[in-house]
Amino acid sequence: MTAPREPKRLLTIGHSYAVAVNRRLADALAGTGEWQVTAVAPARFRGDFGWHTLETGPGERCTVEAVPVYCSRPVHVMTYGWRLRTLLRQRWDLVHCWEEPYVAAAAQVACWTPTGVPLVFATFQNLDKRYPPPFGYFERYARSRASGAIAYGQTVLNVLNARGWAARPTRVIPPGVDATRFAPDPMARSSVRTSLGWIDDTPVVGFLGRFVQEKGLLQLTSTLDRLSRPWRALLVGSGPLEPELRRWAARHGGQVAIQTAVAHDEVPRWLNAMDLLVAPSRTTPRWREQFGRMLIEAFACGVPVVASNSGEIPHVVGDAGLIVPEDDADGWLRAIETLVVDGALRRDLSQRGRHRAVASFDWPVVARAHLDFFDEILDRRDGERAR
Repeated sequence: MTAPREPKRLLTIGHSYAVAVNRRLADALAGTGEWQVTAVAPARFRGDFGWHTLETGPGERCTVEAVPVYCSRPVHVMTYGWRLRTLLRQRWDLVHCWEEPYVAAAAQVACWTPTGVPLVFATFQNLDKRYPPPFGYFERYARSRASGAIAYGQTVLNVLNARGWAARPTRVIPPGVDATRFAPDPMARSSVRTSLGWIDDTPVVGFLGRFVQEKGLLQLTSTLDRLSRPWRALLVGSGPLEPELRRWAARHGGQVAIQTAVAHDEVPRWLNAMDLLVAPSRTTPRWREQFGRMLIEAFACGVPVVASNSGEIPHVVGDAGLIVPEDDADGWLRAIETLVVDGALRRDLSQRGRHRAVASFDWPVVARAHLDFFDEILDRRDGERAR
């Protein structure tokens, strides 16, 4: 009798794993049963909005290893403690590093990963930047040790190729969404809208994300001020523009609601309260939209999307939403007004978005794409050894 094949062993590393929701990829990879997955996460990490202490969630299918980190703000200079080196000396079939290749932690992982163990980096960087010392060196060293790279979007892949990664296997694989938790929910829609005192059918224009200039919120508010049709607005998020947004909301009374304390588990409820989601991101010399997770979350909830053409957005949206040039003020007015008025178009885009979320972004689909790429990396290594 043939003995059952032992699962391959994957070590995946990322400072974002300090937050449980960011370990969904590791959990989905482990859920296939093909790999034993260990996720390395900071025991304590200082993010943009304060300290995160690692917590493991019930039912997680991956093993979570807590590692101390140092100098986590800014994350570019963060380093992992010696515990990571000890872990990397165990037997792994592949190491997956979710740290941008130009940061100190990426160079550290590249240095500590044993020769012969494939190392795959994952990156969101979609601007071809000139990195000052020592970050340019970190990237070159990480690239020299890498067996491949995952680009979280087509614009990211373009940057990888421009920076010398084309000689290594690369693959465009998007982030994922839980299409079971993020799903159309008429009861949540009714509950949230009732709590806001919105009991009629006036269309609700929504926004989800950071309240910052580059997310285009001032473009959104100026467009809503020009709408000739009845509307409501629901803004979910937080950030430095909050005082300005609240002053704008005060001029519209109960027509506008701003929610700044929505936990991620509650996001599906608030998305369901929207009739359309607007993502008017604006490119700056130092930033363009890298992906737009709110887009796929809205798709999964069946919420129609109208978004700008900044960065990766057109590739994410495809034919499941409306794309408007960033600076086309009249185009924004036409697009939002059309969706406010045209219920049939909203229903059509709702169905397209839901289908796109399930077919392209659901976590099992994203996990499968990762594992297929990892197997390709292993096959390539084995072929090189056989020559």
